[in-house]
Amino acid sequence: MENSFQNEEKKIILSGIQPSGILTIGHYTGALRNWAAMQDEFNCYYMVADLHSITVRQTPAVLRKSTLDTAAMFIACGVDPEKSILFIQSHLPEHSQLTWVLNTFTGMGECSRMTQFKDKSANHAENINVGLFTYPVLMASDILLYQANLVPVGEDQRQHLELCRNLAQRFNNNYSETFIVPEPYIVKLGAKIMSLQDPSKKMSKSDSNSNASIFLNDDDTTIKNKIKRAVTDSGSEIKYDESRPGISNLMSLYYIATGKNYQAIEEEFSGAGYGDFKIAVAEAVAELIAPIRDKYFSVRKDEKALKEILTYGAEKASIQARKTLRKVYKKVGFVNF
Repeated sequence: MENSFQNEEKKIILSGIQPSGILTIGHYTGALRNWAAMQDEFNCYYMVADLHSITVRQTPAVLRKSTLDTAAMFIACGVDPEKSILFIQSHLPEHSQLTWVLNTFTGMGECSRMTQFKDKSANHAENINVGLFTYPVLMASDILLYQANLVPVGEDQRQHLELCRNLAQRFNNNYSETFIVPEPYIVKLGAKIMSLQDPSKKMSKSDSNSNASIFLNDDDTTIKNKIKRAVTDSGSEIKYDESRPGISNLMSLYYIATGKNYQAIEEEFSGAGYGDFKIAVAEAVAELIAPIRDKYFSVRKDEKALKEILTYGAEKASIQARKTLRKVYKKVGFVNF
C-alpha cells in the first residue's frame, strides 16, 4: 500500500474515537465528515482509542469486535488509509510508556479538577479506577507522541487539551524543547444532534434506548421508523426554535442530510405538519447513510484486509512514536543502548 502521508510542510493533526459501540450520525457530522475533509490539508493520524475505553469494564470479545467495527466505519466515512495513518491505539506501546513519564509531571489536583473525571465518577461509582483519574494524561501522550500541531476538540475536551499543553510546556521548560505545544483546531461544526427520544441530551452510541440514536449501520427501514417515532413538541409549525428542541433536532437532521439551511427548510415546509416533515427527514437521512452503511459492510466483511490496513497504519505511526519516546527517555535520564 502506498501512503502519501509524509509531507513535512503540512501540519499534523491527531484525533480518535473510543470503540464503545456502533457510531451514530452525530459522530459523522461532528467528527468523521471533518476527518475526511482534513486529509489533503494536513498529515492526519486517526486512531481507534481502545486504551481509553477500558476505564469502563468491557467484555473482551465485544471490545475486539467493536475495535474493528470502528476502524471499518472510519474508512466508510471517508478516512483514506493511503492519505492518513489509521491505527489502533493499543498496537503502539509508546502511548503507555509516555503516559508513565508524563504522570510524573502531572499534579493530583490537575487530574481531580477534570470535569469528565467528576462526571464519570458519579456515573460509575462502583468503578472509580486510577485509569479514569489519569485518562487525560494518556490523552496528552496520544497527542504529544506524534508532535501534533492541531487537535480537533469539542467543548467537552478543551480542559483535557489545556492539560496537554501545560504538560508539554512543563517538560520543555524542565529539559529543553521536546514537544510541540498543540493548538485546538476549530472545525466548521455541523448541527449538534440530540437524542430522538430526549432532545434535551446529546445523541449517544451508548444510550440504553436504541430508538434514541441513528446508527451509521442502520438499514433504511430502521432509520425511517426511528425518525417517525421521534419526540416532537407541542404545536405543528416547522420552525427552528431552541425552546422547541424536538422539531429543531429534526430540522438539524434534515440540514445535515440535504445541506438546506433552517430558513430554507422553514420555507419548504410552510403550512406542512409534523407528519409530512418527519417523512421527508426520514427519506433524506436514509439516503445520506445508505452509501456509508454499504461501504462499512464491504470493508468489515474482508477482515483480513482491514487488519492489514491497521497493521500498516501502526507501523507508520510507530516511526514518529519511537522517535519522540527515544528523545523523552534520553532527556529524563534512562539508559539507552
